[in-house]
Amino acid sequence: MAPDIWFPHLGIRLYDVSRIAFSIFGIGIYWYALFIMLGVLAGLITAKIEAKRSGQSQEMYMDLLLVGLPSALIGLRLFFVAMNWEIYSQDPIRIITGIREGGLAIFGGIITSILAVYLFTKIRKLDIWLILDTCAPSFALGQAIGRWGNFVNREAFGNFTDNFLAMRINRTQTGMPLTQDILDNLFTFYPNHPFSPFDGYPTVEFIQVHPTFLYESIGSLIIFALLTAYRPRKNFGGEIFWLYLAGYGLIRFFIESLRTDQLTLGTLPISQALAAVAFIVGIAAIILRRTGVWQTNQP
Repeated sequence: MAPDIWFPHLGIRLYDVSRIAFSIFGIGIYWYALFIMLGVLAGLITAKIEAKRSGQSQEMYMDLLLVGLPSALIGLRLFFVAMNWEIYSQDPIRIITGIREGGLAIFGGIITSILAVYLFTKIRKLDIWLILDTCAPSFALGQAIGRWGNFVNREAFGNFTDNFLAMRINRTQTGMPLTQDILDNLFTFYPNHPFSPFDGYPTVEFIQVHPTFLYESIGSLIIFALLTAYRPRKNFGGEIFWLYLAGYGLIRFFIESLRTDQLTLGTLPISQALAAVAFIVGIAAIILRRTGVWQTNQP
């Protein structure tokens, strides 16, 4: 039997990897959605731990989640739909019905989440920088976990590679368009071939690609760990948030250069452009605050 997903250099083969975790009353619940919710839960727990350490109200972060989560989901979906409007304009109902299968864009969620935090803090007269510093590592942790939904969906991968993390996917298991680079490096195993690892199995083809979901997950975990360790020694309100924005922007910029499914606006790779903007804005904000050029009312 041929695996669905295979990491040849790590000796890992995964069989029967279903996109659906389980069903409730005949409605399939996708792993993609579960990983997102697991990321949200992990982010909430870590934010509440930091709130307790820094003397904030833990319950307030639950209130913020009730505002921020719907805002993030709307931003995640609408950004993706806007970048793929030629598809969704032909079948608008898929904007809603297709969300269980994937189709979210992280920068849309980041933008609407920050907007939700801004409005929440204005209405409640709270310190926005303290809250953003509390939430920033949680953002990174949530992204690290959520990316595994792309793994189960066999999507958001890069071009061909033969590095030690190279991932092979059964060609019949991915519906994403394949680049010429990937097609030129297919791995085909024929039945009863002396070197085939799938003796007696029909001809099977694998694509071999960069597991960009894994790169981003690892990078986001590193950001989470570094920000969490540094947070008690921050120099000014908002520093942790700006470090998160710069760090994630840097990682995402390079990962986008590997991906085969970049969202584009005309010929502009929009996610890579936004990643560059995030990095520049984050670094600029840190420099302006540390040099005293940008003053705020918060320490």
